[in-house]
Amino acid sequence: MAERNNWPKLHNAMWPGVVGKGGDAEPPISLTALLDMTAAASVDGVKFDGVDLFLADPHTSIDSSDDDIRRLADAVGSRGLAIGSLVAPVWPPVGGGSAMGSAEERERFVSMVEKACRIGKQLRDLGLRPYGLVRIDSATGVHEYAQDPAANMKLIAQTFGKACDVAEAYGERLAAEGEICWGGMHGWKSMVELLETVGRPKTLGFQADMAHTLLYTLGYNAPDERILPESFNWDDREVFEAALKELTHALRPWTIDFHVAQNDATVKGSGTHDKTGRHCTVDDPNGKLEIVHDAGYWLRDESGALTKAFKHICWDGCMFPNETMTRQQTWNDILSTMIKVRDAHGWRQ
Repeated sequence: MAERNNWPKLHNAMWPGVVGKGGDAEPPISLTALLDMTAAASVDGVKFDGVDLFLADPHTSIDSSDDDIRRLADAVGSRGLAIGSLVAPVWPPVGGGSAMGSAEERERFVSMVEKACRIGKQLRDLGLRPYGLVRIDSATGVHEYAQDPAANMKLIAQTFGKACDVAEAYGERLAAEGEICWGGMHGWKSMVELLETVGRPKTLGFQADMAHTLLYTLGYNAPDERILPESFNWDDREVFEAALKELTHALRPWTIDFHVAQNDATVKGSGTHDKTGRHCTVDDPNGKLEIVHDAGYWLRDESGALTKAFKHICWDGCMFPNETMTRQQTWNDILSTMIKVRDAHGWRQ
């Protein structure tokens, strides 16, 4: 019997314990609890290889000291896990600023990227982060962006360009997450335009989340960029797959980070993430994606060849209820699906 694929490595996202939590929503789930459940997950002897982190309180302060970072590395490494991609806290509520805001706001945005890159380099130097990148978005809303799309696109591109300069100084790459709640990234054509306007493909790429990118095909926040017809029936897989092919043809060449996820084709929001993709559990009966099959549109090119564009893939399940997130079986089920994705679209080395 042939040995199973062991690449890309399988990671679990830690930010679902924080994003959409706190305030009037459910309380955050600690990093320790999520690390424990990730490390405990096991399917036929296969376990998660690592985690992707959110660099903001209450998980990991963006202003962590060197000792704090060493303790973080010990906490993750002692559980047999690596660290991959890092989410820079570029949003105003956590100290950042809009990428199309005032000069001061844009300076704060770049400052948060630099702090994230510094932490990323420290974790690489400690030997716990063999791959991964720093995730960003425009940190601005769709309605604000729509006031002057041309001027705002230019401003966001300039800010991202400065962020690229910082990232290169630390040996990092940046990935812009295609999520429909972020201005200038709210539609797939806009996303491509932004990447092309920045024009730094060696440093800035695209982070594709299966749940969020599904909504690109529906044009929720960019009706003029909708791919699926208004009268679309979800029973028509042929039409849906044609839409995925069109979408991935445009964005796959830019994709350097990938989130496995499920979506029921509705939008929701909690906390600061409003009107965005609704992540679902892998077994949600309303999920529209055939996760294993549809991941292939991102992980393989038009000829069916593996792109091998990234060394790890990550599960993202933002805004699950805490009752779901604190149940160990949830993570076992997720890991099982991740393994199937790797079996279908991974490689062995």
